Amino acid sequence: MKLPPFALERHFARHEFSAPWLLGSSDCESWRVDELLALEDGAQERLLAMGLGYTESTGAPALREAIAALYENLGADDVLVHAGAGEAIFLFMNAALSPGDHVIVHEPCYQSLAEVARGIGAEVTPWRADPDHGWALELEDLVRALRPDTRAVVVNFPHNPTGHLPGRGFFEELVRLSARHGFRLFCDEVYRGLEQDPALRLPAAADLDGRAVSLGVMSKTWGLAGLRIGWVATRDRALLREMAQLKDYTTICSAGPSEALAALALRHADRLVARNLGIVRDNLALLDAFFARHADLFDWPRPVAGPIAFPGLRGGLDADAFCDRLVAEAGVMLLPGSLYGPAHAARFRIGFGRRNLPEALYRLEAHLT
Repeated sequence: MKLPPFALERHFARHEFSAPWLLGSSDCESWRVDELLALEDGAQERLLAMGLGYTESTGAPALREAIAALYENLGADDVLVHAGAGEAIFLFMNAALSPGDHVIVHEPCYQSLAEVARGIGAEVTPWRADPDHGWALELEDLVRALRPDTRAVVVNFPHNPTGHLPGRGFFEELVRLSARHGFRLFCDEVYRGLEQDPALRLPAAADLDGRAVSLGVMSKTWGLAGLRIGWVATRDRALLREMAQLKDYTTICSAGPSEALAALALRHADRLVARNLGIVRDNLALLDAFFARHADLFDWPRPVAGPIAFPGLRGGLDADAFCDRLVAEAGVMLLPGSLYGPAHAARFRIGFGRRNLPEALYRLEAHLT
């Protein structure tokens, strides 16, 4: 398999640990180990007494049980733990697809959601979101793109980088189309739980359909990127077995301390989400005011869910040059939209899930003036 450079990750490799102010990150404020251990009596003692041998390849039972509790119709045996979402995407594509298969991918997208399928030899058709209609997708466009050899449709709700979230009726019709046409639905749900209005939260794809696959990770909604814990959830046990066999060639198993801390965090999921959602809401209000002050410079499509948005520069200005100057002169990193494809060269991703956004935003505004 030949894969092209991962443009977004290469950008972060250049700037993530050198730029003082990260304003393009997609995760939420991280938690410290001592904060997690304080959530339960005896948690610190249990962690310190843990042996550091190999763990179960499918994931520790306590962790899989905690993950399964996030869903309505799934149990621990419907979950396979991975080293972050990236490994889960990679193994799903390799288990579910063959050379010559057809895949439809929600665009713009995190690069691996399309490139791994291409690397396998599948043909990828983009299902493009419409920036003039709030980054919505049209089911008619999907139906026109479907072919007899369409094996999977890949979507991302809530969406990276736009913060779009479709309505429940749209999502349920998408699941019905999956059953009618025979394709498998793979839904990247790593921002599920960070809806501005919790009433808008979609059900998990894996809860609605037995063949659908839901992707989750500890880094986004939970603010625990350093644990490197992700998962897929599906009731398709045959697919999980094939992915588990492929995992023997990648990470084999996760780190025991990471699994223990992730399980601990998920047992207190409401508390973690409430804190991060509070940060997101406070920061989004600051962004609303900022973009209102600079409406002559920026287009501001307000996100519905998640800690990221995808504003644009007015007048056809080049976001790559803007972002390069900003990080060089002010130490503030944004993510240029061209990393999601040339069609988005006038846009940039801004992240607002971290507590230091007010100061980073102040420095961005000072740079503008």
